[in-house]
Amino acid sequence: MNNIKTIFTIKDLENISGIKAHTIRIWEKRYNLFQPKRTDTNIRYYSCESLLKLLNVVLLNKHNYKISKIAEMSEEQVKITARELSFKHAVGDEALNSFKVSMFQFDKILFNNTYNKLLHKKTFRQIFKDVFVPFLESIGLLWQTDTLLPAHEHFISNLIIQKIQLNTENLEYSATKEDLTYVLFLPDGEIHEIGLLYLNYELVLRGYRTIYLGQSLPLSNLSYFFDSDTEMCFVSSMTVKPYEDKIKAYFNEIDEILNSTSHRFIGIGNKAMLVENQQFNSFIKVYPSVIKVLEEI
Repeated sequence: MNNIKTIFTIKDLENISGIKAHTIRIWEKRYNLFQPKRTDTNIRYYSCESLLKLLNVVLLNKHNYKISKIAEMSEEQVKITARELSFKHAVGDEALNSFKVSMFQFDKILFNNTYNKLLHKKTFRQIFKDVFVPFLESIGLLWQTDTLLPAHEHFISNLIIQKIQLNTENLEYSATKEDLTYVLFLPDGEIHEIGLLYLNYELVLRGYRTIYLGQSLPLSNLSYFFDSDTEMCFVSSMTVKPYEDKIKAYFNEIDEILNSTSHRFIGIGNKAMLVENQQFNSFIKVYPSVIKVLEEI
């Protein structure tokens, strides 16, 4: 945790905002929108406050506010005007930008207002596919470029998880397809469960019986289900675990366990796709994403 990043380079700002570094420099020099600091070696860097202001400026600019006019606003005016726009126009790119601002400001109210505004235009399923999925993908890119703080990712992920759980609980459907039970779990050490939670929602919506077991579950803990006479489809999402040097052995173990049963197994994610070309029994399938799984169910 001592290595948590609290300052940002201009490249970080480009990655997060989608605005080219060259344009940011023009806004900085011509309009004095940002006041970067410099390291002892004269390298320019930006604070979290500068990042938040940039996201607000981008939102205003997309709504036809000229940069020259934005530059005349006070810091508070920029923030308030951007927030009002976020509440009023929470669709498409505006919603994505609002969620970014919410994430970096730890602003639960902005997140919920943006989400609720989306609900006037989209169903929950549309919001997840059209907004949350692209947003989560952008978070993944921010992780790769080392520009995202763990606290930010945890904050926004938990808010999205709450929405998935709420919508799942609100489903009033009873299981109509009782011939197959889906057992959803994450491998030992894996904690990234948003995709799996959403898949659980979709399965319940479609009338399937599901058993959601959650994060970090060793295969040895599933013996009760492996021994069941009821046909089951085990589903696991693999973002971090198992590690690359362990993934083939993990699938080999599953192959051996399920070989004498009527059960099936679905592996989802980048780690699962590492064994795409391996020879396993037909009851094992891998998919790159939850969306791809849903296309075949």
